[in-house]
Amino acid sequence: MDVDINSLETVSYRVQQPGDQGIAVISLNRDSKRNAQNNQMTYELNACYDSAARDSNVKVIVLRAEGKHFSAGHDLRDKSNHLDFPQVFPQSGFTGEGQEGMMAHEEEVYFNMCWRWRNIPKPVIAAAQGMTIAGGLMLLWVADIIIAADDATFSDPVVAFGVNGVEYFAHPWEFGARKAKELLFTGDTFTAQEAMDAGMINRVVPAAELDSATMAMAAKIATKPGFALKLAKESVNQTLEAQGQYNAFRAAFSLQHLGHANNKLRFGMAIDPSGL
Repeated sequence: MDVDINSLETVSYRVQQPGDQGIAVISLNRDSKRNAQNNQMTYELNACYDSAARDSNVKVIVLRAEGKHFSAGHDLRDKSNHLDFPQVFPQSGFTGEGQEGMMAHEEEVYFNMCWRWRNIPKPVIAAAQGMTIAGGLMLLWVADIIIAADDATFSDPVVAFGVNGVEYFAHPWEFGARKAKELLFTGDTFTAQEAMDAGMINRVVPAAELDSATMAMAAKIATKPGFALKLAKESVNQTLEAQGQYNAFRAAFSLQHLGHANNKLRFGMAIDPSGL
């Protein structure tokens, strides 16, 4: 899907402090949908990340959201984003239907996109306020640093839908094994402070100071040499990969689609309707 960076609808993009300490600011901008993610948002977000990664004046990338909430997750009401997705989706490289088509679609727009964003060779700082639910967590988890407002909450209730969790299954890496199981088994909401205590969040700040605190950290990081930032980020990421992170992500993604296939056999749809 070709995206014109100058004609964005679901996100906005700007670069401030131009020069050798530039900061790219990407804002989710579907406030009327609580910033729920559809295919258009995914590709517009990717275009913004691409632009920031290619811009030699950009040292740091900030991801934030307009409105009361960071993201309500996948937009299940958007027909272009439908769970069964039987239509042709050329970006996925697969034009089939059924479970194969759904898996190819979700691999493209969720798993592969998130892994790509996670590996952008520049620091990414995410700022979260209000609710972040299910698929919204993936948009946060690709970031290197997460700053949360004191009103922020986080949840992944999709076990109730008959699957193991969201497609980019970072839960144990972000929360630790036992808190991850609690998050998944109960579907309960965690506060910003609880998320910070578990290691998912770097800092919690008053909601009114979220943007200023995020930009202050971005400005501080932007004073460092860009190549050294890239090397530091890659060193940490490679440590996680040496511990098996990528293989664990892939295995969990496959299990999620086993869950979807089971739901289709039992209920005629990709999710357990009791979870709705």
